[in-house]
Formats: sequence, C-alpha cells, structure tokens
Amino acid sequence: MLQTTELLAQAGIGLLANFMLERGWMLASAESCTGGLMAAACTALAGSSAWFERGFVTYSNAAKTELLGVDAALIAEHGAVSEAVVRAMASGALAHSQAQVAVAVTGIAGPGGGSADKPVGTVWLGWAWPGGLVTERCWFAGDRAAVRAATVQHALHRLPVLLLAETVAQAADVATSTAAKPACDTCQVRVADAGSKP
Repeated sequence: MLQTTELLAQAGIGLLANFMLERGWMLASAESCTGGLMAAACTALAGSSAWFERGFVTYSNAAKTELLGVDAALIAEHGAVSEAVVRAMASGALAHSQAQVAVAVTGIAGPGGGSADKPVGTVWLGWAWPGGLVTERCWFAGDRAAVRAATVQHALHRLPVLLLAETVAQAADVATSTAAKPACDTCQVRVADAGSKP
C-alpha cells in the first residue's frame, strides 16, 4: 500500500493542483480498476476542494450505467475495458458533475481476468473537457498494486499536458509529440474528431 507522500509525489498532484487553480477549473474522476485511488491522491493534498469536485468509483458494470450513464449495451458489445466504455465514462463524469475536466480509467489490474486480447495490465484512460476527448490504451507491468499505482500516475501526469492545448486540434499535436515517449510500456493515443462532444 502506497503511503500518502508517495502517492502525491508519484502522481504529480502539486503540478496538477496549480494548473487547475490557475484556470479556476474543477476536476472529476471516474474510476474502475483503481477503485478510488485517483480521488484519494487528489484529496490527499490540502486545499484540494478548490479544484477537485468529485470522484465516481464505478467498479461494477451496473455502477458505470447508474452513476455515469454508460449504456449497458455498449459494455456488452465492447467489454468494460475498452475505448468505447472509457469514452462514455469520461463524458458521463462531466455530465454528472459540476467539473470542467474529467479523467476516467478502466482496466485489468490482475492477477486474474486477463485474456490474449486484453492481458493483465491493460488499461484504457480517457480525459474529457467541453469540446475535447482524448483516450489512450496502455499496458502497465507488475502486480496488482503496481498496475493501479502506474494508472493513477499516468492519468494525473498526462492531464496537464493535454489541457495545455486550447482546442482538440492542438490536443492532437500534443498527444502526437508526447506519444513518442510514453510513461508506460505501450500507449496508443486517440483524439476525438474536431467538433465532437464528449
């Protein structure tokens, strides 16, 4: 179990906090495989109520549907660990909160539950804001705790980088330039089409 100081340092919460505060933005999280660790990392920092609005822990498929509005048919078709579902989770977190920015994660932390197509360590991440939505598929090595910790770190480190772009087109440029040096072993970046809404 990570100590609070380790979690804060690894996730770069201070940088994220400053970024959000400077812009007067609020953040919402939607978590499956991390089970609330992103929200815990954010709220471990004193004064986080000024920029962290709420966290959704949607571990079950039913919770994703009830709390975030993810279509059950979407989960049945693509599986809970998929780009389609993480997109819906990120969009749902915005729609069901007062936040301007949302981050969502769904993955297979292990030790069981993996498959040939989706091995243990597979995580889909999504970041959404009005008019923009970016998703990534990552694979993180290690045991369950390591996969969950790496997911939190990547999700919160990546957020300020993506938000530096003021338009979806600019976000695509940022994603392309940073994808060459991913924070995880294998990351595939996908950016929503310009004009699409989360």
